[in-house]
Order: sequence, then structure tokens, then C-alpha cells
Amino acid sequence: MAKTMESYSPAAQKPRMATNQPTQEEIALRAYHIYLKRGGAPGNELDDWIQAEIQLAGENGKPRRKATVKSAAA
Repeated sequence: MAKTMESYSPAAQKPRMATNQPTQEEIALRAYHIYLKRGGAPGNELDDWIQAEIQLAGENGKPRRKATVKSAAA
């Protein structure tokens, strides 16, 4: 019996294993925030993208928690 297209549907595929790798959408959003933070000057798209990848890779695997304010006396 021939296989149908249903067997190739995304729902039928094995779930992707968690690799803690950021998606392109996450990287693009972070790179855009970096771009805005540095004033929106053009010409550093690759640097922004790489910095976003590094930041997100460093955050993956760590539990997200609220930022706390550290006192200067501590």
C-alpha cells in the first residue's frame, strides 16, 4: 500500500528534541533589540545577530528569574 501525504504531516513527525538552541525568530528579535539599544545605526547587522546568538545561548538552560537589584553595600 502506498504511503499518503498524511504520513508526512507535521503532526505525524517525531517531536523535535530540546536542544536549548534559540530559534531564528528569537535571535532576530534579540538582534533587533540590540540594534535599537545602540541607537538604530545601520551597518552592524551581523554583529547584532552574533551578539544575540551568544546572549540567547548563554540564557538557555538556566531558569528564568526576575532581575534583582543588588545593593552597593553588599
